[in-house]
Amino acid sequence: MSTIDIGAIIGRLERGAAAVRALAVVASPQRARWKPAPEHWSILEICWHLLDEEREDFRVRLRSTLEDPTRAWPALDLVGVAEKRKYNERDLTAAVEEFERERRASIAWLRSLPESTDFRAAYQHPKFGPIPAGDLLASWAAHDALHIRQIAKRLHAMAADDAPGFAIAYAGEW
Repeated sequence: MSTIDIGAIIGRLERGAAAVRALAVVASPQRARWKPAPEHWSILEICWHLLDEEREDFRVRLRSTLEDPTRAWPALDLVGVAEKRKYNERDLTAAVEEFERERRASIAWLRSLPESTDFRAAYQHPKFGPIPAGDLLASWAAHDALHIRQIAKRLHAMAADDAPGFAIAYAGEW
């Protein structure tokens, strides 16, 4: 029998939202639109993506799996979503504040789950096969970490971009 430390994951989700805010606002709202390459997301795009994932993916799909693992998940079209939804034309403060508001709702819902919640309940994904609720919960926290790292990488690259003709090697190796 596998166990899940839901308290640890909830704590990480709470602190993850704070980390996103702390890192995202290091860049000015204008610089948050900067991309190191056209195919990369800006900090602003990352923040809007996190908000959309909070609203449309993790909480929705975890709830669906726990309530009825046979119910089809709502479709997600993530191909080109940043361009389709014009993430980089939006407001950074709004993205961060709405993300934090949605995350608080997610945390409240997670805390309301009974101790007897069966995180082994699994949705049969047509492409990936069975996805247990515990996988979704753990992946939610891991998703935060991936994007926190991505924002930090943008800030690192931005330092070089802000000082053309100068090197950032003295900072240390990325």
